Amino acid sequence: MSKTVHIESPAQFNSLLSASRIVVVDFYADWCGPCKTIAPLYEQLSAQLSRPNIITFTKVDTEKQIEVTQSYGITAMPTFMIFKNGREVSKVRGANPQELSKAVKKLAAEADSDGTSGGFGEASSSGATWRGADLPRSYNDVTEQVDIRGLDLLNSDSELGGVQALFDANMPSSVSSGKGKGKASGPEAKADWVESDVDEQLMLYIPFKSTLKVHTVQLTSLPPKSDDDDDEIPMRPKTIQLYTNRAHNLGFEEAEDIPATQTITLKPEDWDEKTGTAKLELRFVKFQNITSLVIFAVDGDGEGEKVRLDRVRIIGESGEKREMGKLAKVEDE
Repeated sequence: MSKTVHIESPAQFNSLLSASRIVVVDFYADWCGPCKTIAPLYEQLSAQLSRPNIITFTKVDTEKQIEVTQSYGITAMPTFMIFKNGREVSKVRGANPQELSKAVKKLAAEADSDGTSGGFGEASSSGATWRGADLPRSYNDVTEQVDIRGLDLLNSDSELGGVQALFDANMPSSVSSGKGKGKASGPEAKADWVESDVDEQLMLYIPFKSTLKVHTVQLTSLPPKSDDDDDEIPMRPKTIQLYTNRAHNLGFEEAEDIPATQTITLKPEDWDEKTGTAKLELRFVKFQNITSLVIFAVDGDGEGEKVRLDRVRIIGESGEKREMGKLAKVEDE
């Protein structure tokens, strides 16, 4: 089976540039003879070198994806472009098999030497997807399936980061600085985390663009150190309730009347000391056909009045793409 990803929208393309360290792109046209000639070599390279979240091979039909094609100034087919950490690093014009193979294999070797094979707590602020914990065997990071437009977060402090900050592919600023700061730096800087507002509860609604099997949820929380000058030091979440396949976010009172699909109590030792990440390992049988997920942080681990979240990553398998706007409410068993 081909591992090449056929681009169907500018949003999908931009998501891949953020999700994969290296992205190889074949700009082609169905009527182009040289495109057809070099296609078998391209598929061979894709089959040999593709690795989830590290090296991704894509094809862009220049007649169907005009916006993507124009964005990169493509005027001749085939044209091959290679991106590393979201930035163009190489371009090959024409059906030149030697030049294409050389450029692709060079970048693949760099990926190996960089140690990007997915070790625990690998982090980068340069565009590659950051995760605070390793991936379970046979499962992938499927956070790119989150429908960003439909996200909803209740009881968040509006002066800090918005809900989309939770799904930022970059390393949290508190990890990259190594200081666990609780305030955004610079007069116009926007915090890349969220905190609860009037109490310690947060209610996060996550719709997905396809039906998922969710194996694990990775939560990253990096409150500042207790010796920092801060009168209201936020806490890490303690009790997490998960609800599946809801058509919209739950209200806090509504959540009290609905049985959670799963409740998880996090202990201090569940949080990785280096990355501030905890893995919520789910009862997989209850998370098989998931179109949306509600994460309810019921309370925090401490005596404070606020809870902080820096990142959320969804780990599992993606399935059939669903039509947006047609999410049916499914009651939990």
